[in-house]
Amino acid sequence: MAADASLPDKTDRLAFDGVLVLGAGLAGLSAALAAAPRRALVISAEPLGEGCSSAWAQGGVAVAMGADDSVALHAQDTVAAGAGLVQPDRAALLTGEGPDAVAALLALGAAFDTDADGRLVQSLEAAHSRARVARVKGDQAGRAIMQAVIAAVDAAPTVTVWSGARARRLLQDRDGRVRGALIAHQGRLIAVTASAVVLATGGVGGLFSETTTPAAVRGEGLGLAAQAGAVITDAEFVQFHPTAMDFGVDPAPLATEALRGEGAVLVDAAGRPFMRDHDPRGELAPRDIVARAIHRQRLTGGGAFLDCRAAVGDHFPDEFPGVFAACRTHGLDPRVSPIPVAPAAHYHMGGVETDAWGAASLPGLFAAGECASTGVHGANRLASNSLLEAAVFGRRAGHAAAAFADPGTAPVACEPAPDLPDAALAELRRTLSREAGVERDAEGLGRALALIEVLAKAHGEAPTLTAARLIVSGALARRESRGAHFRRDFPQLAAHPQQTRSRIQPATPVEA
Repeated sequence: MAADASLPDKTDRLAFDGVLVLGAGLAGLSAALAAAPRRALVISAEPLGEGCSSAWAQGGVAVAMGADDSVALHAQDTVAAGAGLVQPDRAALLTGEGPDAVAALLALGAAFDTDADGRLVQSLEAAHSRARVARVKGDQAGRAIMQAVIAAVDAAPTVTVWSGARARRLLQDRDGRVRGALIAHQGRLIAVTASAVVLATGGVGGLFSETTTPAAVRGEGLGLAAQAGAVITDAEFVQFHPTAMDFGVDPAPLATEALRGEGAVLVDAAGRPFMRDHDPRGELAPRDIVARAIHRQRLTGGGAFLDCRAAVGDHFPDEFPGVFAACRTHGLDPRVSPIPVAPAAHYHMGGVETDAWGAASLPGLFAAGECASTGVHGANRLASNSLLEAAVFGRRAGHAAAAFADPGTAPVACEPAPDLPDAALAELRRTLSREAGVERDAEGLGRALALIEVLAKAHGEAPTLTAARLIVSGALARRESRGAHFRRDFPQLAAHPQQTRSRIQPATPVEA
């Protein structure tokens, strides 16, 4: 590789004839496979299957394949859960293409649970009107799906993977078109130009000290896209999973919602069920309602526990092996004792705004999965729609990026984005959990924003800080409570739902 004089010293250049995919979860790998016969280069910070939220997903994939179900009903439930901000046509697209996406995963070898007749075993989760969540051994869906997709990627002659690599800046030409990315790999900076870039870097959970996601998933892709001038939609909508296991570890192990679907009950320290005090749907109320109920229960000192003894009991090791193993690791046997739980940052509904094919507002940039805002989650993601969205929109983005015409322009000079030191990141995470968590108000959000500005002045505009600023600024601007976003000082629902759209004006580019 030849050095490029327009880039920092010790930077190499690679002109890649194909699609550059940033991220290696289900969305990114689905995009890479869908780009064929075009080549795809996948950038992964960790070995495949590690460090991505897809592999940690427990509940399963929501898909309308039951005899009493329909894609229209699934779309209706998706729109209802999103609290007025889901785009109905995108929900119909998601649910309509869902059965084919799951069939494709089955064809790759994803071992979904089936009955004696070979039909999917599907379970009920919160806010679904039908049992439609396809699972693998109770809580192993994400891992099993990723194993099958990784095997397909390993066998695909068109896909190359760089493990241990990170995107440090998006490359753009003088007109703002995305032309690739500056990649840190094997001790070098490599300016990789490509016909199109698919951003599939995951969510923002690692920006919070209480999270169920891998610590490395902290909004870097979102921040890089924003710094390049991409439109970001609804960044304030962070979903807090109600039942992270409260064992004092980071990240927190998850007690899948499927447990409540099986009949597990939320109780206080005295063993009294409390959810019906908050919502007539009890444990199967939407996630935001359950998360706030648990949050308030813990604030009052009553404690919150998930009692699975009657619902699962002795079947725990076989039906929910992941949850069982996590409990036993921390000295608890869920067959005989309730599990202590607390809400934790789990999923980001906002992200890089895209069209139905994953195209972002910047030409040459596509986004899929949790870092994207595709219009299907609104203010509150319907349970188990995340893996479905990653599969459906990952494939769509891969197809569209492969068809995108390379403009042949040269990227302008750029420097890698700064990193946030560990101590500063830890302070940011504690602050966001405290001030921009399950319940928010202007005073706390103002403190969070002030800290972000202090950290930016001290360490530079790291992508993580940009992502955090978007979340906090969006939460300040949304002076209502809707879905996962709850303002103590504005508890009412606004009459007319509106999206929050942000665009940072990038710095004037320097000609190469």
